[in-house]
Amino acid sequence: MSGVRAEAATQRALVVDDEVELARLVGDYLAREGFAVELAHNGEDALRLASAAFPDVVIVDVMMPGIDGVEVCRRLRTFSDAYVIMLTARAEEVDTLIGLSVGADDYMTKPFSPRELVARVKAMLRRPRQATREKPQPRRLGELSVDPGAREVTVAGRQVDLTRLEFDLLDVLSARPRVAFTRRQLIEQVWGADWGGNEHIVDVHIAHLRRKLGDVPAAPRFVATVRGVGYRMVPAA
Repeated sequence: MSGVRAEAATQRALVVDDEVELARLVGDYLAREGFAVELAHNGEDALRLASAAFPDVVIVDVMMPGIDGVEVCRRLRTFSDAYVIMLTARAEEVDTLIGLSVGADDYMTKPFSPRELVARVKAMLRRPRQATREKPQPRRLGELSVDPGAREVTVAGRQVDLTRLEFDLLDVLSARPRVAFTRRQLIEQVWGADWGGNEHIVDVHIAHLRRKLGDVPAAPRFVATVRGVGYRMVPAA
């Protein structure tokens, strides 16, 4: 475990990969862009560094001995709101779904371009999650209540624990409940206009959001699929 630091950096990155040279390569690219970078080569060191250094973004390999990347992400989410990008050598959808279900924001499949990875990191950090100028008022849509200021969601009075991305998607949808949003529009609102990943990442997070809200896609109460377009809120009865 070692660190690659950039002086006067305003943002911090933690790179976690048991491939030492790859971790150092990614760290070097990030450091050249002004990040303060920490490197870890196993899950234990990654969690210790994350709890001490408070990184803005964590880049973590899925397949590591001991505590793997999915478990690192799961534990990280108990104390950190950092952006998480998962690296995987396998492109199977199940790996993606497992990673995103524990709170990852994005993923990249090895081999990848370090320049593209850095571009994605910068795109994530460029746009704040909450960009509202005025204090937003709580919204009610039937049994669903969304409080953007407190970032709280309840269904029939029961509090629902959402990840940052799940809340941000629901926030965008519920702010304009009569509008059908395309995946690209949702990505621009939540991930940022210059985010370059697969648009179907939206479907993964919408699926998790629906499950937590107790929604059934075939007969949705809250989030409906608009065929050929994207998603919108179900009008309150």
